[in-house]
Amino acid sequence: MAEQSTLARPYAKAAFEAAKAASALASWSDALATLAAVSLDDKVQKALGNPAATSASNVAILAELAPEAVAATKNLLAAMADQKRLGLLPDVVTHFEKFRADEEHSANVTITSAYALTATQEALLKEKLKNKLGRDVQLVTEVDATLIGGVVIRTNDMVIDGSVTGKLAKLAEAMYS
Repeated sequence: MAEQSTLARPYAKAAFEAAKAASALASWSDALATLAAVSLDDKVQKALGNPAATSASNVAILAELAPEAVAATKNLLAAMADQKRLGLLPDVVTHFEKFRADEEHSANVTITSAYALTATQEALLKEKLKNKLGRDVQLVTEVDATLIGGVVIRTNDMVIDGSVTGKLAKLAEAMYS
């Protein structure tokens, strides 16, 4: 069976193209995120996974829980339901957001540090990352005391590990190889 991410990509691309044509990237992004969150609920997963359920009944379940989101994405959901792919909604959101970031020349960057960053540090990192990536940068900061010190920067498939924990792991690897 193909990987979920691979199966989700065409649906995300179709959703992105529809949203772009309607100049509604933000509203589609919100709708898809809502649907993905709803689809992750255990009761909803059980209902959507029922082999006796029809495509229309599965879309109706989502419509009952998130009517505005379904209204915006009805055709996409119908296509996904027909192919029994509604479980891919979280992966569709991930791909959709990548397509949107490329279109808007932006990057979502997560910075994990051992201690909370100051506003000055965040601004400096944001500026440096903007220059390195050539895109507008939206920062999300997290604190993880297990890093001991330093930061780990993540965006899409790029990871910059400047943490003390990461450096110790590299040192240990070098010593034992």
